[in-house]
Amino acid sequence: MRVLLTEGSSLTSREVLGCLGPLGYRLEVLDADPLCLDRFSRWVRRVHRAPPAASEPLGYLRTLEEVVASRRIDVVLPTHEQAWLLASARPLLAASLPIAVADADAFERVQSKLAFAQLLDELGLPQPSWRLITGAEDLAGLPFPYWLKTPFSTAGQGVREVLDERSREIAFAALRDRAPLIAQQPASGRYGQVQGLFDRGRLVAVHTSVQRATGIGGSAAARVSVEHAAPRADIAALGEALGWHGGLTLDYLHADGAPRYIECNPRTVEPGNAAASGVNIPELQVRLTLGEELPRPARVGRTGVRTHGAIAVLLGAAARGESRRTLLRRIGEALTHRGVFSRSGEQLTPILRDPPSMLPAAFVAARVLLAPRAAAAIASHAVSAYAIDPTSVAKVEAHVAARARRDGLPPARGEGV
Repeated sequence: MRVLLTEGSSLTSREVLGCLGPLGYRLEVLDADPLCLDRFSRWVRRVHRAPPAASEPLGYLRTLEEVVASRRIDVVLPTHEQAWLLASARPLLAASLPIAVADADAFERVQSKLAFAQLLDELGLPQPSWRLITGAEDLAGLPFPYWLKTPFSTAGQGVREVLDERSREIAFAALRDRAPLIAQQPASGRYGQVQGLFDRGRLVAVHTSVQRATGIGGSAAARVSVEHAAPRADIAALGEALGWHGGLTLDYLHADGAPRYIECNPRTVEPGNAAASGVNIPELQVRLTLGEELPRPARVGRTGVRTHGAIAVLLGAAARGESRRTLLRRIGEALTHRGVFSRSGEQLTPILRDPPSMLPAAFVAARVLLAPRAAAAIASHAVSAYAIDPTSVAKVEAHVAARARRDGLPPARGEGV
């Protein structure tokens, strides 16, 4: 079974390798970076160079189809925002292309933070109070603190914390060109995540976990699986309302399992903890793409399973300004399975199972020890390789519309596969 991952630079893509590689899948990767993170794995058979999906989306899509045909790919697995691009480009792609993504209309309801906030209000799902910001005057009188967010961003790059008038001016100056914005009140509680896999609106797998260590942009560099019934019910309701097809992930803050949702990722995010808990979402998504029978009722994993990504923990610590001595201590804890790494499974660079993963682990460790401030540059380089923005999608939609006009057809929209 040959599976093509749509990028190889994200932490999610790296965790997908650990979910599918040991099961015997022949994994190949499409990426603009020849030295992407996924190259350094014994489970990757080939990395195919492609134009950057963000700046050259049509070239990227052409290359994807060429690789699928020439390599006889059985399943294309979207590992990051390429899912959005593929949904928008569905009318341009061969009907036989083996992907499982929701339609473009469904993506429009959740890809934008603004549209997602409006959808939560529509469905009556809990979230922190928010305000639409079209200009500086809309921020007047808004009590501190709050988060100022752009509608579209990846890895926290479009989010700023506003604590006072000075930070408000700095945040608005940095984000104003991407208006309209959202000002959202902070929510208290612990960071959690609920991941779901859907078959045309039916939930077939679901997993909840909470953060044990913080990575870049506030992400979960270490997790533990938990039993949170409310987020599982809420994501089922959301997926059913959208007729969702494929992976869907919600971030939330909670107190005793009662969530307030802060973000939606219309894809599967870092599935290692779920797989370690007994819910292998990438493997189920392969089966979904092939049209195979899927679990009834939805598959749910074990609780109390601890996982981590050592390089994610290091990058998060360096980005927070921790000293070299502290970073060195964290490396020692990772090697000796102490602290946050105690009784926890490595998901990004499992060196014993995947020896080539030692190279990116050593590179990140050496880089942050030499220059802790390099953490932001490392993360930014990775994000630039896989991020998709509205401009990229607009190029594809314009091409879809032009083809429809040329063929005398009504404007086409992506259709779920």
